[in-house]
Amino acid sequence: MNRIQMIHRKPARQPDATHPFGVRAAQEALAFHRSMPGYCETPLFSLRALARALGVASIHVKDESQRFDLNAFKVLGGSFCISRILAERFDLPKADFAALTQPELRAAIRGITFVTATDGNHGRGVAWTANRLGCSCVVYMPRGSACERLENICALGADAAITDMNYDDTVRFARAQAQKNGWVLVQDTAWDGYTEIPARIMQGYTTMGCEIAAQLGGLRPTHIFLQAGVGAMAGAMADFFMDLYRGAPPVITVVEPLNADCIFRTAAAGDGRLHSVGGDLRTIMAGLACGEPCSIGWEMLARSAQNYVSMPDYVAANGMRILACPLDGDPRIVSGESGASGFGFAAEVLRNPELSQMKAKLGLNAQSRLLCISTEGATDRANYRSVVWDGAYAK
Repeated sequence: MNRIQMIHRKPARQPDATHPFGVRAAQEALAFHRSMPGYCETPLFSLRALARALGVASIHVKDESQRFDLNAFKVLGGSFCISRILAERFDLPKADFAALTQPELRAAIRGITFVTATDGNHGRGVAWTANRLGCSCVVYMPRGSACERLENICALGADAAITDMNYDDTVRFARAQAQKNGWVLVQDTAWDGYTEIPARIMQGYTTMGCEIAAQLGGLRPTHIFLQAGVGAMAGAMADFFMDLYRGAPPVITVVEPLNADCIFRTAAAGDGRLHSVGGDLRTIMAGLACGEPCSIGWEMLARSAQNYVSMPDYVAANGMRILACPLDGDPRIVSGESGASGFGFAAEVLRNPELSQMKAKLGLNAQSRLLCISTEGATDRANYRSVVWDGAYAK
C-alpha cells in the first residue's frame, strides 16, 4: 500500500484538565533558552502567495533550520532537560546557563556523561549542550543513519557510532549502556519508570510555542499540522496550543511515515494500549522512523488531536520541493525530509482533487489558517539535493 491514510478520532478532552506542557511550562522553558548565548527566536514565515493559490486564508511555517546553527529544533529539548538535571544535582536555585557554567562547577560537571539514541537531530542537540557545559556525551545511531549526521555529532566532541539496530532497539541499547556505566540517559520517549526526563525534554520543545504565539500576534490558526516520530514533540505542542487557544481550539492533525506509523496505529486501535511497528522502519523521514510511541506524547495527543495520518515518502518530498521553490513573493525555506512532512501533507490535500473527501473531513476551506513547523533543514545534504534537484521520491 502506497497511499495516504487518515483516521478521525474524537479527542478525549477534559474541560478541567491540567496542561503539563501549557503556557506556563513553555514560559519557563523559554526563559532558560533566552539565557543561552546565541539564542534567537527562529522565523515564522507567512506564505501568502501559496495560501492564495491553494485557496486558504493563510499558511504559516516555523523554520527551525535556524535554531542555534544546529539546523533543527531538537536542541530545545535536550538543553532544557540537561540543565534541569544539573541544576537539581548541584542544588542550584534555577537552571539558567550562567549558573551552570560557573568555574566552581566545571570539575564536577566534567565527570558526568550523558547518553542518547538518535537518528541525528536529538543527538546533535545533546552533544552540543554537553560540549557547551563541559560534560561527556555518548550517542548511538540506528542503522542507515546518514554519515553527515554522524560527522556533525562527532564534531561536537561526542563519542558517537552507528549501530546495526533499528531506532527502538538502539534506544534499548543506550538504556543498557547507561545502566552499565552509570551514565544519564537523555531520551524523549517514555516507558514505565522513565517519564521525568522525557517530560522535561518535551517541555523544552514548547519554547517554539511561545515564539509562535508572539509571532502570530492575535491571529489564531484553525488547523495545525504536527509530525510525529515517538510523538513527544507533537504531544507537547498539541498540549501547548490546547492551553493557549482553549476558547477556540484548532484542528490538530498528526502525520507519520507509512512504515513507522505507531501513533496512527495506536489511534486506529482505540483500545487504550500503545501499538508498535517493527522491522526496518524504512522511510526518508529519518527523524520520524520510530516504531514505539512515547506514552506521555500519546496521552497528550489522545486528548488534543482529531486526525492521524499515515503517508508515503512522496508526500514529504513534495513538501520539500514546494518550500524550496516558492511562488513569487514567498520566502524560500530549506526543509528536510522530516521537517517538511506536516506541510507536505497539508499541501497535498489542498492540491490533489483525489483527496477532496479528506479535505472536507479536515474542514479546510477559504477561511482556514494553517500552521506548520519545519522541524529541520537539510541535515542530509546529499539526500536533500536528490529530492529537490533530481526529483527523487516522486509520486
